[in-house]
Formats: sequence, structure tokens, C-alpha cells
Amino acid sequence: MIVGQQKPIEEIKKMVKPYKKLLILGCGTCVKTCFAGGEDETAALASALRMTFKIDGQSVEISQQTVERQCENEFIQEAAKKIGDNEAVLSMACGAGVQAIARRFPKSPVYPALNTTFLGVQESQGVFTEECLGCGNCGLGVFGAICPVTRCSKKLLNGPCGGSQKGKCEVNPETECAWQLIIDRLTALGQLNNLRTYIPPKNWKTSHSGGPRKLVREDHIL
Repeated sequence: MIVGQQKPIEEIKKMVKPYKKLLILGCGTCVKTCFAGGEDETAALASALRMTFKIDGQSVEISQQTVERQCENEFIQEAAKKIGDNEAVLSMACGAGVQAIARRFPKSPVYPALNTTFLGVQESQGVFTEECLGCGNCGLGVFGAICPVTRCSKKLLNGPCGGSQKGKCEVNPETECAWQLIIDRLTALGQLNNLRTYIPPKNWKTSHSGGPRKLVREDHIL
């Protein structure tokens, strides 16, 4: 799923300050799961903005709605009337959802309420871990379904660096060594010969440094 987190309220307020009628549009799939953009978060943000604008003496009419997915026209259409009734849209979706709304309604200003952080899984209640970089050329079949591009801090494709200790990454001792995980899994599957094939360097067009990221929501951890 796509993991995101809400932008600081002051940043959001600055983006939407010019408008007198604002729709906060939630997204009920990925970002709902990570407690960033579902119905509850949409209502909370609407309430917070109403309060902060009232304190500032600014009159802003704020409405809210949540659709199942902002990245699909079928669900976007459900919000068409409210989008048309407002001067701008504050989207609580990932970057893909924000852009989908903007394409569908070219005359409506659309602003992001969230920072899209990574593609990941819910490791445990309130803890989300990056699992996929979306590099566009998936090699999970070679690596035993463990991604070295995302989970190895050095993004090594042809074996470990040799700096790990007791299965932990030397870059971040709290992170498991991806190559230890790959070797252990391929050994268990009887597929260790997969690693005899040389993997050529990737053609990187963007930077992704520091290893896998993690979003921890302390208020949702049990």
C-alpha cells in the first residue's frame, strides 16, 4: 500500500488561505489504512482548519467528503458536485490521487494535505515499513521475494557488502541485513543458485538513500 502522513497544519493553512470555500477530500483505501487520509482524519483536519481560521478571524466555509479511491475516475465522480461547489480542493490522498483529481477537474485548484512517503506494509499496529521503491523493473523472483533495492541500505544487487554484524545492517543496526534475509530464504527454498547470475547496475534517474524508511504512529500502537 501507499503510506503517507499529514503535512503540518501551518503548511496546509498557507496553501488554502486564499479560498473562502474549501472541500477536504479524503481517500478511503491506502492512506486510510495508515491513519492519514480516511474519514476520521478528514473530519479531524476539517475541524482543525475551522478552528485555526476562526482564531485568525478568517471566514472559510469548509466541507468534507471521502471517496473510496481518488486514483480512479469511477470513485472521483462521486465527489464531482462538491468539487464544483467549492473554490479549491484539499486532497487527503497520495500524490497519485492529488494528480488524478487535478486531471479530472482542470479548473479546480487542488492541493495536497499529505506527504506521500513510501510503498510499504503494516508491520504491526501503528508501524509501517517500506518494502518497495517502485523501481519499475522488479527482481523479486531472483531474490526470493525480498527486495535489495529497497531493503538493502546500499541497494546492492550482487551480494552483501560484508559489513553486517549478526544479521544487522552496518548503516543502521536496527535494520535487518537484506542480504542475510535473501540468502537465508533462498537457502530454505533450495534456490541459492539464483545468485550466480550477475545483475547489471540499474539506470538510476532519482536518488533514494539511507535504506528503508519507517513511519511510526505512536497514537495507534497497542
